[in-house]
Amino acid sequence: MLSASRPGDQLVVTKLDRLGRSLENLIDLSKTLQEGGVDLVVLDQGIDTSTAVGRMFFQILGSIADFEHALMSERTRDGLAAARAPGRTGGQKPKLGPRQVKLAHEMYDEKGPDWKRAHTVEHIAREFGVTRPTIYRHLAKP
Repeated sequence: MLSASRPGDQLVVTKLDRLGRSLENLIDLSKTLQEGGVDLVVLDQGIDTSTAVGRMFFQILGSIADFEHALMSERTRDGLAAARAPGRTGGQKPKLGPRQVKLAHEMYDEKGPDWKRAHTVEHIAREFGVTRPTIYRHLAKP
């Protein structure tokens, strides 16, 4: 592709699927080639963007790609709305439940006979099988 960089050059491929990973990728590549004045010729499908029919074909492909992208976005929004309807929110489930958070607070506030903390954050994290940042995050909340 690097050798086809001057206006009037042609990039020739046997099949369209050999050129790009997705339709959107192909459209972007076609626009880049067109901006550089390079024509795309696909032998297997008989596509030649130096002709009006070839350019129209790529415009149609671009419209289909936009339509497909819009449908995916719409389905994603609908899926999220359906998931939120019964009260579910996205994201990971909390590592600690409310009871565990309360226990972590109690352990952190507990004092030993020397009036120092009886449990370190590291110890509390090991007890609950989580990381220290998780414990610190919960301790920061009242």
